[in-house]
Amino acid sequence: MLQRPKGTSDVRSPDVEIFQGVEALFRTMAARFGFSEIRTPTFEATELFLRGAGATSDIVRKEMYTFSDRAGRSLTLRPESTASVVRAYIESKALGLAKYAYIQAHFRYEKPQKGRLREHHQFGLETLGAASPIADAEIIDFLFAFLGEAGLRGLSVALNSIGDEACRPAYRAALVAFFTPRRDELCGDCRARLETNPLRILDCKEEGCASHHPDVPKSTDHLCDACRQHFDGLLEALAELGHPYTLDHRIVRGIDYYTRTVFEISHASLGAQSALCGGGRYDGLSELLGGPPLPGVGFGMGVERLVMTLEAMGRTGGMDLSRALYVALPDASLAPVALREAAKLRRRGLTIEVDLTGRSLKGQLRTAQKDGYGFAAVLGPKEAEAGEAVVRDMTASTQEAVSLVDLGTYLEGRQ
Repeated sequence: MLQRPKGTSDVRSPDVEIFQGVEALFRTMAARFGFSEIRTPTFEATELFLRGAGATSDIVRKEMYTFSDRAGRSLTLRPESTASVVRAYIESKALGLAKYAYIQAHFRYEKPQKGRLREHHQFGLETLGAASPIADAEIIDFLFAFLGEAGLRGLSVALNSIGDEACRPAYRAALVAFFTPRRDELCGDCRARLETNPLRILDCKEEGCASHHPDVPKSTDHLCDACRQHFDGLLEALAELGHPYTLDHRIVRGIDYYTRTVFEISHASLGAQSALCGGGRYDGLSELLGGPPLPGVGFGMGVERLVMTLEAMGRTGGMDLSRALYVALPDASLAPVALREAAKLRRRGLTIEVDLTGRSLKGQLRTAQKDGYGFAAVLGPKEAEAGEAVVRDMTASTQEAVSLVDLGTYLEGRQ
């Protein structure tokens, strides 16, 4: 029997209703903050992610799904959305401030684990054209607002600044000086990173590498005046908003385009892997993609990871059928009549389920009870001839005959 590929999932009820709920909330909250939705292609030119994420990043080195099309062009399934959004902005020849929101599937070939699949979905916001640290603060404020509306309390944000092209070379040199005497204690990947991109060592979870993280030089000790001013402006804005934060020099994020602000938001229910989402500023990404200078800041959050967190807190899904009608048919030959009447009711905005299984009436009513339908209508030959149905209130355990002509009004009166 064919099975779904490793690292993918089938999302069905009751889980799918939780997904739908948080996606609807995200769109509502994004619009409230002035972000409009964008949808980018599922696959892009491979070069987009080579330039954006960086050739030394794990995404490019290990995780991309890359293929050649029939014309020999190298294409890659979208592993992240920021580069795609910036590419879309450049290609549209947009000018000035742009604020985008997205909910998209991402594809990364990595070891599947709970809440982190090879095909997963992400929420994200991107603010393009704003260099002010207030834009960074607005992104973080959105996350507190959105996650709070979703029901999460006790959130914490950890911040760092990794500088820019002006001050990062000095920090890079400090990291090389720190790790070179400890080179033999690093994993194979980090020994290579020491030569190519030593910041990535701080993103490594291998025990031998992570044991050195608390003692590494801090990027905030090497910031230039402009980066220091930007970071101080962000901290001041967060204080004004009343959001608690901690400074964590180990946060660098796993993609090369980040500059200055980087952050992660955590929730205690996730335990050791407490990071719920992360993001930061990427002021040089547009130039890497061949575009004009364009400051940008944003975040990405796994939809599956958020749903997992909500479920750990007791959130349950499933359709609310307490006001819905289940039509039970003692005689399956009446199915066309039942579908005709159901179509009328559905056009009025009512939720109607017609049993098409041909089971016994007792079995059909048992299903209506088990699935939580508020009402069940029995439509047998006698009822059809009289132009009515026997409607049962499944909660009150009462029933009455209702004309089919009046059935919609009857149900609406109980909404």
